[in-house]
Amino acid sequence: MRRLMVASAGFLAVLAVPAFAADPTVDVPMTAPGFDWTGYYAGLQAGYGWGQSDISVTEGAPFSIAPDIDGGFVGGHVAGLWQFDQAVLGAEADLNYSSVGGTTVSALGSTFGTDIKWFGSVNAKAGYAMDRLLVYGIGGVAFAGIETSQVAGPAFDSTRTNVGWTVGAGIDYALTDKFVVGAQYRYYDFGSEHYEVAEPFNDRDQNVKLNAVGINLSYKF
Repeated sequence: MRRLMVASAGFLAVLAVPAFAADPTVDVPMTAPGFDWTGYYAGLQAGYGWGQSDISVTEGAPFSIAPDIDGGFVGGHVAGLWQFDQAVLGAEADLNYSSVGGTTVSALGSTFGTDIKWFGSVNAKAGYAMDRLLVYGIGGVAFAGIETSQVAGPAFDSTRTNVGWTVGAGIDYALTDKFVVGAQYRYYDFGSEHYEVAEPFNDRDQNVKLNAVGINLSYKF
């Protein structure tokens, strides 16, 4: 009886070997690492802006007039980003050539104009990364070269550098490990600038606000 039990156990062991051998080992795939947003960036942007210029004449018979402004812009930017888990923090600076401007005619027939020749900003940037997708907010100090003009038979124009603030939001997507595309909305308040002008024109304050939407392409170093 004992010999029969030993023989049976050996026979079962022999049958088990092919069964285990026939079951191939399954390799568990490793999860691919996500895109790392840490790095330095440089690139180009272009877009469209619209807004309003509030002009207040401050001598003679005071009055106000508000040309609507709009137009395109194109420029460049640099940025540095650091990623902590899914949080992304950094800084960004941009500078744009602008054709944003507009005119309106006063009740006395004078044509008042405002033109944003260039504008830029230095910003803090904070976002939330989902692998290759980054959703962020941005804001900081804004500056612009803004012209005020008037035509009333004779004409004049004067350009000043305005300093104000900006805030906005955007979304970026990493096409490859080096190239990033995105879209952004910004609101700019360039503050009020006082212009002293020669007669027969009147001194004035000019306050310019701008909305801007744009697309960007960046290279990650």
